[in-house]
Amino acid sequence: MTDVFLSLFLVVALFGLLGSGVWVALSLLGVGWLSLSLFTGAPVGQVLATTGWGSANSWALAALPLFIWMGEILFRSRLSEDMFAGLAPWMGRLPGRLLHVNVIGCGIFAAVSGSSAATAATIGKMSIPELQKRGYDPMMTIGTLAGSGTLGLLIPPSIILIVYGVATEESIARLFVAGVLPGVLLVALFMGFIMVWSLFNRGKAPVDDPRLPFMEKMRRTAGLLPVVALIAGVIGSIYAGIASPTDAAAVGVALALVIAWASGSLSWESFKDGLMGATRTSCMIAFILAGAHFLTVAMGFTGIPRDLAGWIAGLGLSKYELLAALTVFFVVLGCFLDGISVVVLTTAVVMPMVEQAGIDRIWFGIYLVLVVEMSQITPPVGFNLFVLQGLTGKNILYVAKAALPFFLMLGVAVVLITLIPEIATYLPGAMLG
Repeated sequence: MTDVFLSLFLVVALFGLLGSGVWVALSLLGVGWLSLSLFTGAPVGQVLATTGWGSANSWALAALPLFIWMGEILFRSRLSEDMFAGLAPWMGRLPGRLLHVNVIGCGIFAAVSGSSAATAATIGKMSIPELQKRGYDPMMTIGTLAGSGTLGLLIPPSIILIVYGVATEESIARLFVAGVLPGVLLVALFMGFIMVWSLFNRGKAPVDDPRLPFMEKMRRTAGLLPVVALIAGVIGSIYAGIASPTDAAAVGVALALVIAWASGSLSWESFKDGLMGATRTSCMIAFILAGAHFLTVAMGFTGIPRDLAGWIAGLGLSKYELLAALTVFFVVLGCFLDGISVVVLTTAVVMPMVEQAGIDRIWFGIYLVLVVEMSQITPPVGFNLFVLQGLTGKNILYVAKAALPFFLMLGVAVVLITLIPEIATYLPGAMLG
């Protein structure tokens, strides 16, 4: 009974702080301080100092600001224009035509960005005016961007996978490799849905665009080569075991600067803006990680995770029942918090349950990212929804309705990797042993 009371008190305190508008990191620090001060005899100041340093003193974490900076550089380059021009000529014969550019474009940009919101914003800024001009259904245009933008969380280099790897002390390289096939699965599900929708809604599909000669298609596609080279250089070096994620991130920044310079979009102003944007985002994430690490240690002192894991084990839930409950929990939590906050906030409590149930930690990381992706397109705090609302001026409920089919596709992906876990676990075992 004491553990239940303590757990409820800390949950109420956390959501009270979050609901009052206090920063996520400060809320985590505050609840950790309360739990140590009121329910243990541990020296709060010493624990805070030790965990604060420990959360930052991680070589793996150094990849985070570098990948964020790489995405910021490319966000300010001509990448989205080149991608649209290079992909559009090849989509004319597929049912749904240029709607597929949103999916593939987001998939490509996700591989050089790692951010869901940045992916949706970058591709959306280019494709929305073009698709509107050609008469494509606005709800489907928004829906494809909302769903495909979430690929930035899964397709490596994923910022949230780096955060999960640091929080759980798992190999970031293995997590990156594990995200490849689920990412391909999502692209296939989204494109498949677009094809089915277009076959049943022929009246909402515009007429064919003029077909281009083959050589003109190839000329436009050549604009994709720098991006493909960047992806090959960054991700390929990790998969091949040549470089660690941190080393590859540094190479990625250098290549991104070269690409931006070669395209004529690199200026002192864009360089400075990209660097400051990456600094702000990295500091925010580092602050949240420090707060989460402190709360994790505080939870360890109170014994709540251990007792909760024992309680879950006592319920006799099967693995699938536990995952079903966690899916609902994460989606609801994601309605109020961003994805990174969800991961770092729940790791301390959830991982003992996951280990108790015998669930693979690499697989669980991919599952967790998929569920967090679902929460990114659910109101009231679905970041992708707000990004697209800003781009289109539509009501947030309209944007959420447009995203609903792709929310369901993400749910299908969660079911598939649960029934066929090899989708997430095969490549790490085959490539990295």
